Amino acid sequence: MDIFVQQLINGLTLGSIYGLIAIGYTMVFGIIGMVNFAHGDVFMLSAFIALIFFLILTTWLGISSVALALLIVLVIAMVLTSLWGWAIERIAYRPLRGSFRLAPLISAIGVSIFLSNFVQVAQGARNKPTPPMVRDVIVLFQGESGYNVALSYKQIIIMLTTAVLLTVFWYLVQKTSLGRAQRACEQDRKMAALLGINVDRTISLTFVIGAALAAVAGTMYLLNYGVVSFNDGFVPGVKAFTAAVLGGIGSLPGAVLGGLIIGLIETFWSAYFSIEYKDVAAFSILAIVLIFMPSGILGRPEVEKV
Repeated sequence: MDIFVQQLINGLTLGSIYGLIAIGYTMVFGIIGMVNFAHGDVFMLSAFIALIFFLILTTWLGISSVALALLIVLVIAMVLTSLWGWAIERIAYRPLRGSFRLAPLISAIGVSIFLSNFVQVAQGARNKPTPPMVRDVIVLFQGESGYNVALSYKQIIIMLTTAVLLTVFWYLVQKTSLGRAQRACEQDRKMAALLGINVDRTISLTFVIGAALAAVAGTMYLLNYGVVSFNDGFVPGVKAFTAAVLGGIGSLPGAVLGGLIIGLIETFWSAYFSIEYKDVAAFSILAIVLIFMPSGILGRPEVEKV
């Protein structure tokens, strides 16, 4: 039981990071119907931005408060990564919006390769570690085998951040004018433009929001693992997209739910079976769910009007 509870905590933490990345995928796909395969590398780029500024604040500027440094790093990472998201949409995607469907996909793959190689050249191919940001843990209880079940403060930060951001962005999409514009563009971009909605601005803001969420995920990833590499964008990005599809593409709660499920499957499979096949287990569950629920767990089936 003690090992089960500990793995449950670890799985929820990992799933929260996947969920934050998945929200960016599901927002972009919901509006323009395109899989932004560069989103995983935007997440990786944001982790490097967080690493660089955390070291600057703590080593060069001498800020001793980890909480203050982490908050400043989070804000800076969100701003800079949002600028990257805006630039990627403006340069790589907007000119191809009226082209054939594969053109934006090819462009997204090209952006992904560019970001990965850019970080590799700029930062080197080796893993970049950082000193532990948050060390303290809370011992929940001690199991019969003498194993201490612990909940670290960094895990609390990651899960609370995911819950708060999900609530904020759900409110943004459902209750604000920007959210109404996003939902209108999702249904019919031409009709939305005829009704006075600035479609280009709405799509750009969606990319900016998705990049900002990727920045939060990148900072949380760095907080949790304490190391980042230039190739850390592909696998988490694919798993986050899998989470978005599993939860129901276009649904923000579905994206986080899918992320939590993927994180729990990986963690429990690694603990009780074989760590080498954790990815196989996650994608197998995805395939099984989509067979019986093609729209995902919380997704809505598309209705074709004639």
